[in-house]
This record gives sequence, C-alpha cells and structure tokens, in this order.
Amino acid sequence: MKQSKSAFTMIELVFVIVVIGILATVAIPRLAATRDDAEVTKAKVLVASVRNALAMERQKRVLRGNFKAIIDVGDSTNVFGNFYDEDGDTGVSVLDYPIASENKKDRWHFSAGTGKDGRNQYIFKSTLDDVKFEVVNGKFECDTNKTNNTNENGCKQLTN
Repeated sequence: MKQSKSAFTMIELVFVIVVIGILATVAIPRLAATRDDAEVTKAKVLVASVRNALAMERQKRVLRGNFKAIIDVGDSTNVFGNFYDEDGDTGVSVLDYPIASENKKDRWHFSAGTGKDGRNQYIFKSTLDDVKFEVVNGKFECDTNKTNNTNENGCKQLTN
C-alpha cells in the first residue's frame, strides 16, 4: 500500500507569507498612531487635572482667608509636585497620584525660569513639537508663541 504524505506546497507557503507581510505593513503604522493618540489623550487629561487642582486650591485658600497667588505647581524633582506661592512650598500636592520623576518615558519636563517674565515652564514633548505651559495669575496656561506655529497647534490640541 502506498502512503501519501500531505504537506503544504511551496506556492501555498509563499502566498501565506505575502498575506502576513501585507497585513503587517497595514497594521504597524496604525498601531504607532494609536500610541501617539493615547499619549496626547493622557496629556489632555493631565492638563485638565492640573487646571482643576489649581482652581480647587484657589477656592480652598479663599475660604481660609489666604489670598496669596499660586506661582508654580512643581519643580525639577517632581514636575507636578506641590503648589508654590511667594513664600515657597505649601506642602499641598497638586495631583493625588503624581508623575514619578524616575519615569524616563514620560513626556513632561520642567524647565526653570525659561518662560515669560522668568516663569517656570512645564513642557510636553509631543509629535507637534514642544508644547509649553506656565502658571500665569494662578492659572495653568499654554504658552502660545506666535512665531512657533506648531506650538500653537499643540496648545489647541491639548486644551480643547
């Protein structure tokens, strides 16, 4: 009796490899774009959280009779650490779960005194170039530099 062995032919194997290659070329760019979208969404949520925390801290201070302006929300060791006023650290955390400073993949950075009038800047490194924020009059505002159009687009993306 003759036994027949069933196996894939070379043409079938090449066809499967080509199909897998086509799927990979379509899927990989979409996955990369999804990751960037997730990072931008995370930054939008963080900006909204910092803005809400500033508003709440201002309201708490007014209720306590403390009218000192908040001038910063972090430092070089912790980007969004504690609130600072003219007298220094208040000991009150900006975020309940702050960003760990040892997180090397995080896109938020602190830059001391590089903003307008020597204010500290909080920089989000995105695909739209660096988007810079400052605490202005107790509010977390995006620095829309008119000469840098990509920064303005980044500001719109993170604040709208």
